[in-house]
Amino acid sequence: MNILVTGATGFLGSRIVQALLQKYNVEKILATGRKFNTYNQAISSPKINYVLGDLTDKSFVKKLFKSPIDIVINCASLSSPWGTYDTFYKANCTTQSNLIEGAKKSKIKRFIYISSPSIYFDFKNTINVNEASVLPKKLVNNYAVTKVEAEKMITASGLEYVILRPRALTGAGDTVIMPRMIRSYEEKRLKIIGSGENKVDLTSVSNFVDAIWLAINTDTINCNTDYNITNGAPIKLWDAINYMLEKLGYKKITKKMPASMLYKIAYLMEIKAKYITPKKEPILTRYSVGILANSVWFDISKAKNKLGYIPKQSTQEAMDEFLEWHLKNNTK
Repeated sequence: MNILVTGATGFLGSRIVQALLQKYNVEKILATGRKFNTYNQAISSPKINYVLGDLTDKSFVKKLFKSPIDIVINCASLSSPWGTYDTFYKANCTTQSNLIEGAKKSKIKRFIYISSPSIYFDFKNTINVNEASVLPKKLVNNYAVTKVEAEKMITASGLEYVILRPRALTGAGDTVIMPRMIRSYEEKRLKIIGSGENKVDLTSVSNFVDAIWLAINTDTINCNTDYNITNGAPIKLWDAINYMLEKLGYKKITKKMPASMLYKIAYLMEIKAKYITPKKEPILTRYSVGILANSVWFDISKAKNKLGYIPKQSTQEAMDEFLEWHLKNNTK
């Protein structure tokens, strides 16, 4: 089996590559990304060929498909709560279009697309939502808009595909979700939003990598559809944040602020960013407030029943894995 992994120099992509190396029936891994970073470097193995480049460049993508490829795993994406539609479209949709074109010409066997459950979010509690749920009339941000458009592209492509929507990946290598919380705390900007009782899903990156492998190997009857992937065990968000902070030697957060007030502040910050400082992400967005104030968890029974997905690593274990990695790699 020959597999193309996009976004292979990022958090998720690098973990996918590491896992695929252990599979005896994976012969070659073509790993592509824009560039390596401090935390993710090339893995030395005769199984892996790294080719760095820009997936928005059609000629670059054509070169990738000159190699024999059976499976495409597209986890390349611009993920951010803020940015222009054009920026997100180029990163999430132009890349998808180029990969689909190359995949069709190469007659690949299956296309695994990593989407996002942010497409469900509607500034209110999002509880036990399944894949058949009606999406909000107005999606929360340009990231969610372009993820839906990229999903529609693969749905209409004629390729055999599986769409996976992981919620809040955590574990060793995370440079986004948990580190953002830590930076906000260190900058004295992190406060409990709302009651502090809201529950959320997190997803151990190791569990999600397992889900990808299941999607690669599942029968065709389970393809051409979408799956929510989480740990299936919602936790109190602010208890988890305080656990992480205490393990890092910080004091727990106790001060609370009403979500209604922060929504108003975030709205004003967004207006300023849109019209005065368009190149700078606002410190606070309404999406960020909503995610931190509301309960957000999903029904994963479809993935369990059809793919055979069983979360193996608990959220607690994934957080401890992140903390060990973070302390090792971020010593001051």
